[in-house]
Amino acid sequence: MEPSKAPAVGASAATTHTYRMPLPRLTLTPDVSHGPLDGAWWPRCDALELELPALIGSLEPDSSATVQVIVDPTEWPGAPRTVMAPGRVIAVEPAGPGSDAHVITLDCGSVGRWVLLVVPPEEPAGTAARLLAAAADPGNRLTAARMLTLAETGRLGGPTGEAR
Repeated sequence: MEPSKAPAVGASAATTHTYRMPLPRLTLTPDVSHGPLDGAWWPRCDALELELPALIGSLEPDSSATVQVIVDPTEWPGAPRTVMAPGRVIAVEPAGPGSDAHVITLDCGSVGRWVLLVVPPEEPAGTAARLLAAAADPGNRLTAARMLTLAETGRLGGPTGEAR
């Protein structure tokens, strides 16, 4: 008896071998940001080529739009120059000298530009949640580096990130 090549009952042929990355752990400032950050992103690992497609997919629905990402080369030392995603190629550029550490900038053609704090993947969940909330607060005036420093010392406050 030969094994069946037909999809299981209730499954379509198009979905039997597909995998979707989990939604990115992301917070964005409502409306327009008035601070140095537009929100925060907490990747699950430090492999940009694995994490970036889900992040871009959640921000830029038009797969034909041009997308450029600028990353801190010290945070992403092995970052590829291009990342393949379903229906698109994402250009990745290293940030220039003097750029903010712990930040990723996303220029999405049809929907705008975001500057996001990158919460380190290994950050404990409680600290990451405080960083995500503080970075998305429109009243936040802290830089990414300052927020991470306050979080490391346990002094990151409520949503605005003010020191305790």
